[in-house]
Amino acid sequence: MPDYAMPVQGLIGGLMIGTAAAIMLLGAGRIAGVSGMAARAIGLGGGAPRTLALAFIIGLPLGAALVAWAAGPILSRFPMSMATLAVAGLIVGIGTRLGSGCTSGHGVCGMSRLSRRSIVATFTFMATGFATVAIVNAVGGGW
Repeated sequence: MPDYAMPVQGLIGGLMIGTAAAIMLLGAGRIAGVSGMAARAIGLGGGAPRTLALAFIIGLPLGAALVAWAAGPILSRFPMSMATLAVAGLIVGIGTRLGSGCTSGHGVCGMSRLSRRSIVATFTFMATGFATVAIVNAVGGGW
């Protein structure tokens, strides 16, 4: 098994994401989509109160820092250059704007609510990701 496979940590992280999404939906009546919250936090778009969006976005890296403090450093690898990562991030941002949401909003919250739009968006994200990895690997840029 590769040294980066951490199924227990992945399960715990998934449960925490699902719990946070449920708390956001049941407690505040809002969908916990990161792209929408990030847009709201910087003053774009409507939806959640800005203070809630800011707390949500600030909580993401703080949660990771808390886990790193409690459980040790978080293993992360980015074999691509920073320029490639920046371009990839920009493309993902455009995709979330075109899809009216990101993987967290559609994949976690929308799929659990059986939203047809989210099911289509999630399958589109997955197919695009598979195709991107296949193309990048085919041209020798894979990891």
